[in-house]
Order: sequence, then structure tokens, then C-alpha cells
Amino acid sequence: MARRAGADTYPARLRKSAHRARIALRKSGVDYFRGDGSDWIALAGLLLTIPAITCATLFDAVWCSPAALVLPIVAGGLLLRPASLLGLYATAATALIVESVALGPYGDGPARVTPGIVLVVAACGFFGLILAQFRARVGVPWRRGGTMLFDLRERIRVQSALPRLPQGWHREMALRPAGGQSFSGDFVVAARTNGGRTLEAVLTDVSGKGMDAGSRALLLSGAFGGLLGSLPPHGFLPAANGYLLRQDWDEGFATSIHLVLDLDSGDYELLSAGHPPALQLHSGSGQWEEKAAEGPLLGVYDGAQFDAVKGSLAPGDVLMLFTDGLVEASDRDIAEGIDRLTGEADRYVATGFEGAAWHLIEACAKDVNDDRALLLLSRRT
Repeated sequence: MARRAGADTYPARLRKSAHRARIALRKSGVDYFRGDGSDWIALAGLLLTIPAITCATLFDAVWCSPAALVLPIVAGGLLLRPASLLGLYATAATALIVESVALGPYGDGPARVTPGIVLVVAACGFFGLILAQFRARVGVPWRRGGTMLFDLRERIRVQSALPRLPQGWHREMALRPAGGQSFSGDFVVAARTNGGRTLEAVLTDVSGKGMDAGSRALLLSGAFGGLLGSLPPHGFLPAANGYLLRQDWDEGFATSIHLVLDLDSGDYELLSAGHPPALQLHSGSGQWEEKAAEGPLLGVYDGAQFDAVKGSLAPGDVLMLFTDGLVEASDRDIAEGIDRLTGEADRYVATGFEGAAWHLIEACAKDVNDDRALLLLSRRT
């Protein structure tokens, strides 16, 4: 009874009320920054900044110009919904009128509300409203947009990770999107199948580049990852071709090369869909050999046939798969690009090609405005 009486005292009830208010405020803030809550907190804060800026302008218009009202307007364009933004704009317009009347005509001296200031504030408000309407139409708040793009990039990176190989094998993958962007139309999906004895890897180049191809690359990498290992090796490219045709994209084609490697014997098959040839270094002769399989582009026509080319990796041999951005440019054809790539790759024979993939892209196609990808496999001696 004594504990119950103590719990019902006024200080105890006050603490409970403060705790509930704190929890509600924290939940509201979390929901807001996740994009799920109301924007009343941001609206209230920005509405309070407008009279504060107005008072500072009236106190000293030289140090706090009337143009400072663009600050809450720009912030509102990033934070508020269109309906709330209109209320903020009405408050800012009222503040400009008050400043204009209190400071006097702009012809009387500096630090007045001039027509130019009005135009700047109105222009910022116009662009902020366009931005807010775009966010409302897309349905992704700006504070979630960056997280969403980061998640998209990470999913592509994770899906392009190569599985661990048994002792005696080395693998590397390097990817450089066009223009220094974070998104690429080139991707790799790989898996160990047949009880881990076989490595299947598919290197794909989606039409387009950078962010234009990034969303399609994400969709295709997920679909190709599901197909890989679920079908016999010779059934993968026909199934991928059918999947691409069903998407009915305006830019619906892609090139792809499918490697099926026996990790015990080193024997492999390559199947290609309009992709540049693979390159194999024979350790015995020190010569590079092109391994070109026959097949049309993915997503062009139904019923396409893909013929395999076979080979074998002996100890010390290296196999490189790459996209055309690495060897093809407007000022050179693919044969010249392949010669340059093999010439640069010869520098890494002595080091066993450790860290070679990234350096080869830097050496052969550093400033090319195209996505570049290189997959390198070597069998240790």
C-alpha cells in the first residue's frame, strides 16, 4: 500500500508523463527521419526561424540581409511536403513585406528589400516546390533517398562477390563504373555448383552505362543469380535470353559470358552471348590465346543458340574475362585494346597476378567513359 501510494504522488505522475512525452518525441523523430512520420517538427522549426531572421534583419540589415530568408526556404524544399511548404512560403512572404515596410524603400540606401532579393527568394521557393512535388510523386523522402541508393549499390556489390576457391586457385574481380559513379551496368554472378567441384561465373554487360543501367543490372543480377546453378550449364544463357525478352525494355539487350570451370581438373567451357572473347595465358609458352565462343546478344530474338568453346587451365595458367569498356574505345578497335591488355598483364606474371585486376583497369582504361569489369582466375603452380 505504501509503494502504491508513493507511485500515485504528484512527482511520480509528473515523471511518468515526462517519460511518455520523451518516448513519443523520440518515436516521432525516428519515424520522421525514416520517412514514415509527419513533418510537423521540421515545419515548426522552420516557421520559428523566419521571425528570428526577420528580427535580426530589422536590428542590423547589413549583417543579416533580407535575402537570408532563402535559408529556411531551401531547407523546407528538402524537408517538407508540398502542402506544408506552401505554409512556410506564405510566412516568408509576410516576413518580406514586414521587412520592406520597416526598412523603407530600396532607393533610400543599402540593406533594403530590393526587387532582386524578392526574385531570388521566389526562385528558391519555386525550385523547392518542384523538388518537394517530385519527392511526393516518387514516394521516397530525400533523407531516405541516399540510404536507398546506398543499399542498391551494396546489393550489386554483394551479388558480384566471388565465392572462395580451394587451395591452388586465385580469383580477383575489379569493377569501375563510367564517370566515377557508384552504379554500373557490368556485374558478375558466381557460384560453386556440383558439390563445390565446379565454379560457374557469369560476367554481364547491360546496355547503357552508369546509373542508367544500374537499376537493370540489379534486376538482372538477381535473376541471373537465381538461374545460376539451378539449370544445366548449357541451359543458362537460353533461360537468361528468354527472361530479358519478357522484360520488353527499350534498351533490353545485354552481352554475357558464362564460365563453367572444373576446379579439380582445370577443364572449362565458355559460352558467350555477343561478349568479347576470354583470354588465356599458357604458362608453358607464355602466349595469350583468345577463347571466343559463338552466340548472339541476350534479349534480341527468341530461340537463340549458344555454342561452347572448351579449354583447360594447367598449373600457372591464367584466364581473364572482361567487358568491352576495358578494350574498346572510340579511337581504337577491340584488337588493339586486347593487345594493350595482354601487354600490361605480362607485367604481373612474376607476381602471380596478385592485385592485378584493379591495376589492369587503371593501366588500360582509366579515363574511358564506359563501365569496365575484369574477372581474373589463375591456377597456382
